[in-house]
Amino acid sequence: MDLKNKVLSNAIKAFNSLRIRVGGSLEDQVVYGVGNAAQEDCPEFTKTSGLFGFSNGCLPQKRWDELNHLFNETGAKMTFGLNALYGRKQSQEDKVLWVGKWNPQNARELMEYTISKGYMIDSYELGNELCGSGISARVESEQYGKDMIELKNLVKELYPDTSRRPKVLGPGGFYDEKWFNTFLQVSGPDVVDGLTHHIYNLGAGVDRNLINNIQDPYYLNQIAQTYADVSRSIKDFGPWAGAWVGESGGAYNSGGKNVSHTFVDGFWYLDQLGMTSTFNHKVFCRQTLVGGNYGLLSKETFIPNPDYYGALLWHRLMGKKVLSTKHEGSPYLRAYSHCSRNHPGVTLLLINMSNSTYFDVSVENDFNLYPEQVARSIQREEYHLTPKDGDILSDVVVLNGTPLKLTDSLGIPNLEPVLVDGSSSIRVVPDSFVFVVLKDFKAATCA
Repeated sequence: MDLKNKVLSNAIKAFNSLRIRVGGSLEDQVVYGVGNAAQEDCPEFTKTSGLFGFSNGCLPQKRWDELNHLFNETGAKMTFGLNALYGRKQSQEDKVLWVGKWNPQNARELMEYTISKGYMIDSYELGNELCGSGISARVESEQYGKDMIELKNLVKELYPDTSRRPKVLGPGGFYDEKWFNTFLQVSGPDVVDGLTHHIYNLGAGVDRNLINNIQDPYYLNQIAQTYADVSRSIKDFGPWAGAWVGESGGAYNSGGKNVSHTFVDGFWYLDQLGMTSTFNHKVFCRQTLVGGNYGLLSKETFIPNPDYYGALLWHRLMGKKVLSTKHEGSPYLRAYSHCSRNHPGVTLLLINMSNSTYFDVSVENDFNLYPEQVARSIQREEYHLTPKDGDILSDVVVLNGTPLKLTDSLGIPNLEPVLVDGSSSIRVVPDSFVFVVLKDFKAATCA
């Protein structure tokens, strides 16, 4: 990947700031060729019969410098996945199980070099998809809990200044209630800052029903139980940790070839952002920024796909406080609202999954004791996102009637709202998303 590409840099900068997780399937087979290890041979990955069909590989110091330069230049927050299988061996009885303690020496070398260069790391995550039954490899929860304590102690030792100390995350895999609960009990208080789990609730990317599942509210509702279960595990066994979706691409195996990079994917993606927030999740990491069929950016040109703009508007408009939101209409209309980000009032997200129904939406405050006295906004801001030419499989998203494309200088275009008379209802056309900013809506928690 060309880390100096101007479109890539501008796409990251636009978020001010974007969290980027560096890791994934091969992170547990990586050796860091940095610092004291920089002089050793640093081989690239090669295709073999090993895990995921690859040999062990090496992250060269030069590439680590290039990554950090990009993130420093763009203001990105890096979550970095550490090689949790380093020092372990495969069990003779169970080839998926890896036994023994994690050896933190190579991670220490990486951290010491990183600190010496002044690179900022937001968080370290230990391993990828090693929990529960694992994906090609697994580690028992008791041992992983002990390894997490080891990582926490290493981070505390090397980062004595708490204001600059990276968070510690794990386990970075699919939720297994018994495994997660045991892990939290073994690792104990104030060790895990973020409990990370992965979500691919749309099934395989080759599934012919993928496009239908994306727009089926009953299908999308099924994953809510997992979010509730993760939240309950934290409440019962790890109230010091926050719930994070550490990776989610909707459909696994690189997503749907003609679906996951198009407008229609936003029905799943924006709904998941809204749903996870209602279950007190703090972070949602989209698989991927670049790569596969589900990238926010094109893997060939870095030009943003429709979900990029949905993510950018969410990031800019939706604040951290989540409001209870309900409506009396069709289940094909989704509604989520948060205190607005960086300005007074409330931002509402409306998702119309129907391909034929128009909705006219009025907003009321349930906590107002005198509904007849509800104040109407003088003006509100609306951002209507629709597919180009009405084609939900289009790679081009239209904002308030204007197709979004890069500027002549390869920058992200301005995302401007339309101003609407606050006394009118909100018109939501079929197959669309609408962000509505209500600056003078008085929600007590937003004060």
